[in-house]
Amino acid sequence: MGKETSTSFSVIVAALFVMSYSRVATNACASGGPVVPTTPLVNFLVHIQETALATYGHKGFDPKLYVDLSLKQNLSTTVEAFDKLPKTKNGSVSDKELKGFVEKYLGSAEEDLVSVDPVDFVAEPEDFLPKVKSPEVRAWALEVHNLWKNLSRKVSGRVIQEPEFHTLLPLENPVIIPGSRFREVYYWDSYWVIRGLLASKMYETAKGIVYNLIALVDEFGYVLNGARAYYTNRSQPPLLSSMVLDIHTWTGDKDLVKKSLPALLKEHEFWNSGIHKVIIQDAEGTNHTLSHYYAMWDTPRPESSTTDRETASKLSDACAKTQLYRELATAAESGWDFSSRWMRNESDLATLATTSVIPVDLNAFVLKMELDITSLANAIGDLITAERFREASEARKKAINSIFWNTEMQQWLDYWLNDSISLKEVYTWKASNQNQKLFASNFVPLWIQLFNSDCKVVGEVVQSLRNSGLICAYGIATSLVKSGQQWDFPNGWAPLQHMIVEGLARSGSEEARLVAQDIAVKWIRTNYVAYKKTGAMHEKYDVDKCGGSGGGGEYAPQTGFGWSNGVVLAFLEEFGWPKDLELDCQ
Repeated sequence: MGKETSTSFSVIVAALFVMSYSRVATNACASGGPVVPTTPLVNFLVHIQETALATYGHKGFDPKLYVDLSLKQNLSTTVEAFDKLPKTKNGSVSDKELKGFVEKYLGSAEEDLVSVDPVDFVAEPEDFLPKVKSPEVRAWALEVHNLWKNLSRKVSGRVIQEPEFHTLLPLENPVIIPGSRFREVYYWDSYWVIRGLLASKMYETAKGIVYNLIALVDEFGYVLNGARAYYTNRSQPPLLSSMVLDIHTWTGDKDLVKKSLPALLKEHEFWNSGIHKVIIQDAEGTNHTLSHYYAMWDTPRPESSTTDRETASKLSDACAKTQLYRELATAAESGWDFSSRWMRNESDLATLATTSVIPVDLNAFVLKMELDITSLANAIGDLITAERFREASEARKKAINSIFWNTEMQQWLDYWLNDSISLKEVYTWKASNQNQKLFASNFVPLWIQLFNSDCKVVGEVVQSLRNSGLICAYGIATSLVKSGQQWDFPNGWAPLQHMIVEGLARSGSEEARLVAQDIAVKWIRTNYVAYKKTGAMHEKYDVDKCGGSGGGGEYAPQTGFGWSNGVVLAFLEEFGWPKDLELDCQ
């Protein structure tokens, strides 16, 4: 019974996606692009979210909590009961009435996923972090390794049997969640989780995560931002191929490659067609195909509906609000939600223009996808696919160098479109459209082998990075802008540290590896001190303060934390830790 219900639900969602993706709206705001509709349950829970804010106020309020709730009875019965609650003019309900309704009709946000011991977890894996010689560091690393058990979940039987009662999507295999308010699997987080799992020798858990993400591609055509019904309107930085490649490198599992390749081809098509595809003609008249983020959504994000409405409240024009809602969702698709990187005015979130930015890092990820598919196809003897993607990677490399590279700054810079709303067939490149502000993303292409194997480029980029001001006392700052947003100064994020450090370390340059090791040591130290101080790993860190957790943005700082754990273990796997090197901040 449960399987039949799940299948029919998937068919309905897929049909709605096809209908909406091809729809052309007729109102004045229609040029913004397609919209993937959400479910009636999500819409109802957004209404609960708005009522809860009116009832409880802003202090300690987390809008995501309410769209993570589930139904105890069918939706029509629940809606009818809610409509009977006495409400004031501002939409609030008495504390007692709302609490009583939630307890009777809605399941808690924690019930959809249940804790599960990973099948391949052992307290001290054989040959764990062999380069770590310090007993103190090894003891701490084993504590971080042990956190995988705390973050391991599987979808409850009730979600599988009655998916229409839940916003959580039913996934077959256990998952590693980021932690705290992030109770479900997330796309790009999963790459660094997997890097940590590989260091922990937890290969089956890593493969299970990949198979879950492949199932999302099979169902929706792309990996969702996260495994919730309200995330079906967008993806996240595409790193599925990187996960498959790294697991194959560690395990030699060709069956995984064969099962993954069709999904990788489908994902590549998603990022290189329709609204995500942009063609720019360079100064020599050559056309280059690149990708940008573009969420299929133009109303407040369900998980942050009350927050988004507040952000848009300063805008009087209805079409401007509609476009801002798309920009907010698109920034969430980028993973950098939010940052001055996407804002026309770095102090005003309402000036977000994410769809107008052709991002350096996204195109580096797509290039890596093309290189990964080439390698994976070769591994299973699919030489036609391998050659096709080798050619695609060469074209993308030329596009990245032509459109993003800045010779004076010796960095790759985001490129801004003058007008993304009308989506022209071909844009003409202008030097003035490169964003010359400093962001850690300007250095992400160094993670890609085609760039880190070029000695001249590596030398230039290392010097540029050293002079950028981004390398701080305890890691790489996301930007130099103090905007109050979480993807800005002084926050440092594990994924950015890892990509830049790994690119430097793999370059073959001794100077670059020393810079990489210095950054890794700083990052490990601040993670350690924060852990000893708080008993937790953090989502982000303040790179100016030893052991300081990051802040800013639209929600309170979170702990757990999947990708932070993964990057610490990956750094210790790569660089180790000498017996006599101090672990506390100097």
